Amino acid sequence: MTVEHRAADETYDVIVVGGGAAGLSAALVLGRARLRTLVVDAGEPRNAPAAHMQGYLTRDGMPPAEFLAAGRAEIARYGVELVQDRAVDVTRGEDFAVVLAGGRTVRARRLIVATGLVDELPEVPGVAERFGRDVLHCPFCHGWEVRDRAFGVLATGVLSVHQALMVSGWSDDVTLFLHTVGEEELSDEDLRRLATAGVKVVPGLVAGLRVSSDRLTGVRLADGSVHDREVLFCAPRAVPGTGLMERLGASLESTPFGAYPVVDATGRTSVPGVWTAGNAMGFGEQVIHAASGGYRAAAAIVGDLLMADLDAGSRPRR
Repeated sequence: MTVEHRAADETYDVIVVGGGAAGLSAALVLGRARLRTLVVDAGEPRNAPAAHMQGYLTRDGMPPAEFLAAGRAEIARYGVELVQDRAVDVTRGEDFAVVLAGGRTVRARRLIVATGLVDELPEVPGVAERFGRDVLHCPFCHGWEVRDRAFGVLATGVLSVHQALMVSGWSDDVTLFLHTVGEEELSDEDLRRLATAGVKVVPGLVAGLRVSSDRLTGVRLADGSVHDREVLFCAPRAVPGTGLMERLGASLESTPFGAYPVVDATGRTSVPGVWTAGNAMGFGEQVIHAASGGYRAAAAIVGDLLMADLDAGSRPRR
C-alpha cells in the first residue's frame, strides 16, 4: 500500500529507508514478525538501466521493475506501509525522527538504511546513453548475455586491469582502452597477466563510441582511429548513499569504491539502533546479496526489539 498523508509524529517500530531489494526484503521479514514498519522509497534503484537482472536463483532474467513490483505487493500483504518520498534528514533521541522531502516527519524505534549508491559514469560521449544495454559494468550481471562478442574495457583507473582480466572469462576478444591511464601506470604483473589472458592494450584517450542501427559497433579514439567493438565494459565511480549515516555520526570505512559504514555480520552500524543493507554497505552487493542482507538486518532487529522490551519489563504487543 502507498501511504499518503498521516500525522506528522506517527511512530513505527522500524523505518526502512530505501525500497530496493535490500529494503523490501527487510520489510517483508519485519512485517511477518508483526512489527509496524514503514518503507520510504525514493524510486531510484541502481539497476534501473538494465532490462533484466541475472544470477538471482528462480528470478534469473526477471526485469528489475517487475521484481520490485512483486516485492511491494508482498510486503503490503503483511501490513507494511510504503511512502514514495525521499528521506532528507534524521535525528536520534529517544527514537529516530526521519524528515521526508514532502514535509512529513516519521519516527521509529529502529532504522534500516538501504539507500544504495549512484553510479557516476565516465564523461565519454555515448557511454551514459548506452549504459545497461551494450555499455556494461559487471560480467556476473551481463557476461552470459554478451558472451563471445568483441569486448572493450574503458579504463577509469588501474583497477580496470582487473576488470579486463575478469571479462576475459566471457570472451577471447578483449581490448583494454587505457583512456586516462598512462602505460607507465601498469605494473609488470599487470602486463604479464593481460598478455597471458590475451587482452590487447590500446593507449590513448577515448573520444566516443560508434553506433550503427542502435547497436555499439566501435570505440573511437581522440586520434580518429576506430576499433571495432560490440560491447564496452567500464567501471563507474560509486557514490554511496551515506548522507543519513553521516548525519547520525556513523563510523565509515574508506574503500577503493567509496566510504561505507562499519558494520557487523548483521549490518548493525556503530550507531545504536541503526542497521544497513545492500549497496549502502558495499559496492559489490548484487541484488541477491542485498535481499539477503535485508533479511539479516531485519531478523537482528526483531530480536533486538524483543530483548529491549523484555529488559524494560514489558511484554511486546502486536
